[in-house]
Amino acid sequence: MAFDPGQVSKASRFHALMRLVRIEHTLFSLPYAYVGAFLSGFKVTLWEIIWMSLALLGLRTAAMAYNNIADLDIDSQNRRTWNRPLIKGLVSVSDAWWLVVVGSSLYFVSAVLLNFWTAVLSPIPWVIAMTYSGAKKKHSFPHLHLGLTLALAVAGGTIAAGGDEANLLVLLEKVPWAFFFGVLFWVAGFDTIYAIMDYEFDVKHGVGSIPARFGINKALKIALLFHLTAIAFFGLALPLYGLGWVYLIGWLVGSALILYENLIVWRGLENVPKAFNLNIPIGLILTLSAIADVLIRLYGGG
Repeated sequence: MAFDPGQVSKASRFHALMRLVRIEHTLFSLPYAYVGAFLSGFKVTLWEIIWMSLALLGLRTAAMAYNNIADLDIDSQNRRTWNRPLIKGLVSVSDAWWLVVVGSSLYFVSAVLLNFWTAVLSPIPWVIAMTYSGAKKKHSFPHLHLGLTLALAVAGGTIAAGGDEANLLVLLEKVPWAFFFGVLFWVAGFDTIYAIMDYEFDVKHGVGSIPARFGINKALKIALLFHLTAIAFFGLALPLYGLGWVYLIGWLVGSALILYENLIVWRGLENVPKAFNLNIPIGLILTLSAIADVLIRLYGGG
């Protein structure tokens, strides 16, 4: 399969750098921080939105660049990843390291400017995000590691919005944990499906993944289990956070797309790229419907 979200076909250096860090995935991940802020019940200011956006942009840029560097030995042997910028030489390793430094700096500066608690806790998401590549070399469940990385954006949004108003225990209580675990298991599920494309390579080279450990058929069942768990957690957000019909519609549509993602892969493994691409609309539907529901309740008289 030729599909790879990090592949590059143009010679532009800027384009190659954007492909290296999957910039569109970063932009579409921003609503996870926003949903953590708006579902927390704290007042959210424009400056908090700006700084949490810059923090997430910096963190994902640094993590994506570093994981490409760390995976260079693997990607250079995997035919599916031969078109990635570092492999083709369109981005140098030193350029990638600069992205790590600049992205990390942007993340930590933004965390410090947000509030005390985001500054103190900022090393935790950074370490988790930067160690995803290493997880693939240590155990068979890096998909949960990746899920935790994105789920922490939800918790980060809550702490960014309320760090000036509450102590740490109150902040942790305010985190929309149903959404946190929904994101964790949803990401773990689609990353398990994505890893099927590298099944033979991972088995041969000892790269950790659920498909490599349990086989493709069991991996599909585990991915479905992850996704059913995610759907249940996303559904719990309805009563737990007092959400209404807007989120209900979003949850129903998002859940249907998650199930469809699994269905088309069960019908044929050639559909893995198509299934993977469904995740951007799924994430947007779930997060934006929740945020819209909160805003309608606050300002729409509902």
